Amino acid sequence: MKFSVLLPTRNGGKYLKSCIDSVLCQDFKDMELIVFDNANTDNTSEVVESFSDDKRLKYFKTDNVVSVTDNWNNAIKKSSGDYVLMIGDDDYLLPGYFDTIDSIIEENNFPDGISYCGYSFIYPDAIDNSLSYYSNPHFKYENKFIDGEIIFEKQLKSIVYDMFKFHNRIPLNTLPHIWSRRVMDLVEGDLFRPPYPDHFALNAILLNAKTWVFSKKKLYIIGVTPKSYGHYVFSDEQKGGEDYLGISGEFPGQLPGSTLINNMYVWLQLLKDNYPNFLSDIRISRNNYVKHQLHFWISQYRHGSINRKDLFHRIGLLTLKDKFGLISVLWHKRSLLALKSIFKRLKPSKVDTFYYGPKSLEGVLNANDFYNKVIKK
Repeated sequence: MKFSVLLPTRNGGKYLKSCIDSVLCQDFKDMELIVFDNANTDNTSEVVESFSDDKRLKYFKTDNVVSVTDNWNNAIKKSSGDYVLMIGDDDYLLPGYFDTIDSIIEENNFPDGISYCGYSFIYPDAIDNSLSYYSNPHFKYENKFIDGEIIFEKQLKSIVYDMFKFHNRIPLNTLPHIWSRRVMDLVEGDLFRPPYPDHFALNAILLNAKTWVFSKKKLYIIGVTPKSYGHYVFSDEQKGGEDYLGISGEFPGQLPGSTLINNMYVWLQLLKDNYPNFLSDIRISRNNYVKHQLHFWISQYRHGSINRKDLFHRIGLLTLKDKFGLISVLWHKRSLLALKSIFKRLKPSKVDTFYYGPKSLEGVLNANDFYNKVIKK
């Protein structure tokens, strides 16, 4: 089997048909789609049954609800493909995905992984009942990534090292990357681990990979719906997001604010504990952690999630050492702009805060609509 597409789902029946159709409508035979139903109580089984004539589809279901991480690991254990893609039930593969990836693999002597580009689509009921939004691209790569270029071990490890500075040079979602089983098998223990199974897996794989390819081709749409973790982040319902993932991570010196940043600290420490041979001399940057939380506090203040009193209370939680570390803000352009924004009356929307260059849409209800009415045109 050349490709395995993993689709673990928890009550995502509302979006599932569009997602499955985007995979199975592609005329590529040497692949399997594994749907792993996490004891769903919605119409998931009926949606899957509507595709039962396609022998590439394999359906499994747990008897009881398990954590997101466990369900992801359940799915991968049922797969057999040489290359594995993890997709969410609110995501969408663009036509030609498998043919494009197959060509890249053959042309580059079977690399350990491939990263590529795509779009974000925010469903109307995720933020606004009438409007949807999209970002093009989903993630803006730095200019150092050259289309078609093979990336080797040293540079791959440098991507991971920069994570410890809270500098993400690649998207941390699974959909923008496909991995070889060869490199996945080099990760000891479960590939997916909490708090964010995709973040740990991607970085563990990068540490073990020998070759990687970057492509500028746009091959996917990442969906954000009311059941997506992203919804909880930008709606300030971060506790709901933690409950959704079944996680709770704490560490000494933790600050209030973004759970994304706090849980990044947790999985970075987990990565360091599991790979001392690669990461013994790498430290998690406290200064950059504090700076990112400060940015988040300011963004919350700007869009009204916290007031000025709350903001300065949080700043008061910083130690003297933390405050000295923030001196770098004085020559960091992004930090200066963020601090300046405290005194502005204009409040940006949350979608502007959390997503790259979002554009609003009317009458576009789902990812399939977005493809047909916006991308295809």
